[in-house]
Amino acid sequence: MAVDGKARSKTGPGIVVLLGVERGDGPADVEYMAEKIVNLRMFPDENDRMNLSVLQVKGEALVVSQFTLAGDCRNGRRPSFDRAEDPAKSNTLYQAFVTACTARGLSVKTGEFRASMDVSLVNRGPVTLLVSSRKEF
Repeated sequence: MAVDGKARSKTGPGIVVLLGVERGDGPADVEYMAEKIVNLRMFPDENDRMNLSVLQVKGEALVVSQFTLAGDCRNGRRPSFDRAEDPAKSNTLYQAFVTACTARGLSVKTGEFRASMDVSLVNRGPVTLLVSSRKEF
């Protein structure tokens, strides 16, 4: 991942987490998401079944703050970001998520909060999952 054309973070095999923080999210959401992400069985086992977590495969995580995930595209042609959390609180929760994942044993690299970043990844499978702490999407 690069910021302003300069390499910022690089990981080996593992996961990329695009983390969106919405109004109303709090510490309980951070803990739920960290526990879910580090233990979610999304990697193949010896039988090629999604049965292993990123911890079990000794993978790493690149966690990128992504406020555009809160974009609502249902009306009109321009996304509304009214659901996105205030940047100061969002950054606090983003940092808390990184800390919570690290505390659970995951090697975590980060992006730069509120920066325009170039993120490259190889999506094997491809496997892309949407994980939310909310009961509704």
